[in-house]
Amino acid sequence: MRISKALVAGLLLAALVHPAQAAGEARFASPGAAFEQGLGAFKSGAYEIAIPALTEATEKGTEKDRFFARFYLARIYSDNNGARTDHGRAYYLFEQVVTTAGDVDPDDGRRAPFVAKSLIALAAYLRSGLPQIGLVADVERANDYLQDAASVYNDKDAQFELAKVQLSSGGNPEDIKLGVHYLSVLTREGHPGAQAYLADLYWRGRFVAQDSHRALALVKMALENAPVQERVWIEDIYQNIYCGASQGVRKQAAGTVATWRKIFPRPAVSPEELAAARLPVMERFCKGGEMVDLGSEASKSQNAGVLSAPASAPALAPAAPVQSNASGFGLVGAGVKK
Repeated sequence: MRISKALVAGLLLAALVHPAQAAGEARFASPGAAFEQGLGAFKSGAYEIAIPALTEATEKGTEKDRFFARFYLARIYSDNNGARTDHGRAYYLFEQVVTTAGDVDPDDGRRAPFVAKSLIALAAYLRSGLPQIGLVADVERANDYLQDAASVYNDKDAQFELAKVQLSSGGNPEDIKLGVHYLSVLTREGHPGAQAYLADLYWRGRFVAQDSHRALALVKMALENAPVQERVWIEDIYQNIYCGASQGVRKQAAGTVATWRKIFPRPAVSPEELAAARLPVMERFCKGGEMVDLGSEASKSQNAGVLSAPASAPALAPAAPVQSNASGFGLVGAGVKK
């Protein structure tokens, strides 16, 4: 039996609200209950239910609940695909997360990852500015935030963003060398964004020697591990490389990917991503009408792009040095074009 989304939302809201609900206003059994129920609604994508619950937690909850509630509210308001997008509010909430817990111990596996993600979000807003709240673009400050997230909290997404900054530095050889090196390190650590970005560089022969086989193998790995919010641009790169690759290159890349699957780590899958992975993958076609082979793995192995509940927030392991191995994937920085 199928239950409509509206009915599910209604049942969930009924479960959230205190029996003494006032007309037109949701009242929760306690601020702690509001947070737990708001987090559950966030995970299910029921933003219209999550917002009042998490807002209640930010106003009346414990210090711990306020911290996490602000983060998840910011995620809702920063979601361009949601109906409640409000980047001004998102910026304010991310800023609160950082200012109220900016001195958190980097080894605190519960809070540190959330501070790091908030710094990355603030950096993105600072890079372009937010006219609606009078926020002027400040690239230097944005890079400082990324540097903190990358070095202090060892956040891989921040390291990826910094690598892209270095590669767009205007041709400085040292920056380019470092940028490609960091992409290589992140690729070995299983970061799908870095894998796709490096694949594009190999395909175009930009900063590295052109290698169509390695490009296709890397972007295949990226596609298999791509979180939902990153799939579109990774699929764009994959489609471009796949359609331009010969049958021989495709076959060779498939063999390499089979080996790399045993070597590269794969991120854990969150409940949100497991649900999203069941959604149908949109078909893509090459110019001649050939269907792009997105692979069976691509539709079922999307990884966690959304942080899980606070109790299971991942601790961030230190980056390991890249070494050559039997797979043939070694430190690409040594072959960087100047």
